[in-house]
Amino acid sequence: MFIGHFAPALIAATRPRAAGLGTLFVAAQLVDIGFAALLIPGVEAMRIVPGITAMNPMDLHHMPYTHSLLGAALWAAAFGLLVWFGTRRREAAIGAAIVVLSHWFLDLIVHIPDLTLFGAPPKLGFGLWNHPLAEMPLEILLTFGALLYYARRTAAPSGSIRLWVLAGLLALVQAIDWFGSKEPVYSISIPATMLAAYAVLAGMAWWAGANRRPIIAPSRA
Repeated sequence: MFIGHFAPALIAATRPRAAGLGTLFVAAQLVDIGFAALLIPGVEAMRIVPGITAMNPMDLHHMPYTHSLLGAALWAAAFGLLVWFGTRRREAAIGAAIVVLSHWFLDLIVHIPDLTLFGAPPKLGFGLWNHPLAEMPLEILLTFGALLYYARRTAAPSGSIRLWVLAGLLALVQAIDWFGSKEPVYSISIPATMLAAYAVLAGMAWWAGANRRPIIAPSRA
């Protein structure tokens, strides 16, 4: 799963005291940001195995610090604390931490068994990457359903053009991920590309959400 990870970020951003959309986009992919960063020095590892799944040639065989449930929970706690120190808003911190942790559970749906609970076997994964006719509609539904939810529950003085630019970028990067050419072997360009993509998407989300505010329903007497 790629852009589907941003669905929890978009939903969390509708809360009145939530962290900003850019921050929540970082939270949504923090586990993969950590994975890419740890690939570079070889702390975690992957290899390219064409055909390992129908949609993705990555053999993610060593990810104990990012893609274990314990590891994801620690990343979530650390990021939640960082948001709390930055905002002093408990709701923002808790929401951001939940978005970080959601990454592991969404990955569980699509990954073949390469996720763990504590960094050691058993390895878990329901393998939806082997069923593109199910995975692709699910990812579209999650992402753009959440985007519409966010659009309807927030407002900006200048309208929603920024949000639809973000939607277009999300569609573009997902299309490239699905249909673009794949690296034949692992190289440092893979984590570098991942980090660049996450930075661009987080920056665009910050721009799209910078002037949007949650719509507060009037209280009933």
